[in-house]
Amino acid sequence: MRTHPLNTDFAWRSGPTEPTFLTAEQVAAFDRDGYCLVENAFSAATIAELAAAIDPWETATTEFLQTQPDGALFIAQADSITFTVHLVARDETCRTFTRHPSLLGVAADLIGPDVRMYWDQAVYKKPEREREFPWHQDNGYAYVEPQQYLTCWIPLTDATIENGCPWIAPGIHRRGTLEHGAGRYGLTCFDTVPGDEREPVPVEAPVGSAVVFSSLTPHRTGPNLSDPSRPDSVRKAYIVQYAPAGAAVQRGDEVVVADAPDRQYEVLRAGVAA
Repeated sequence: MRTHPLNTDFAWRSGPTEPTFLTAEQVAAFDRDGYCLVENAFSAATIAELAAAIDPWETATTEFLQTQPDGALFIAQADSITFTVHLVARDETCRTFTRHPSLLGVAADLIGPDVRMYWDQAVYKKPEREREFPWHQDNGYAYVEPQQYLTCWIPLTDATIENGCPWIAPGIHRRGTLEHGAGRYGLTCFDTVPGDEREPVPVEAPVGSAVVFSSLTPHRTGPNLSDPSRPDSVRKAYIVQYAPAGAAVQRGDEVVVADAPDRQYEVLRAGVAA
């Protein structure tokens, strides 16, 4: 387990001792383990509306993948796992959701008063027997400075061990970005959690909750082993990422500020919804 070549002077920044939305226990868990589960963050009606808006976009993604060789493109595969990205640039329901008071409360407590959208995508994991998404950090896919931004993993269907809920490797986030290499199903920072680290933790998340973790928290999801004949067999999640204002992607000598107006817009300015 080696650090990323650009990760030379990282120091973890702890959350507030007196948060305004999260509990002190949730902030402490986030600092210690790299994640916390926020229950009852959204109403059932809000999530149903969001899923209804996303489903047609995901169907279009699946149909596109079916036109590709072997029904796959990079790590997406039509009959296994799909990634439908930048929905906020195309769908008003998704864009509005990214300003939900619960999400802004989490972002204010764990990032600060000035926050922008960084990335959004729907990930639909379909029943399968083999694919296990590998251990990775979100900052391993595109190196962002500051390294410490935020992922909110929002289940649109109940996420369970059986259908591929997230697994977290606790504590490793404090080392900053790790070096990633190519794995069978995407970039990975290690194959199995090293023996001197704490045991991985599955995070089952019911509809209405959010799994909140750092961009530096190693995580993976297991295969979806649901019975494919069940109407709810597809595990659906919407992932929203927030970064501090001024965050930039480092691509070699190139620095790209994350401020694309259609999808990386302000959500908080001086602690107030923008």
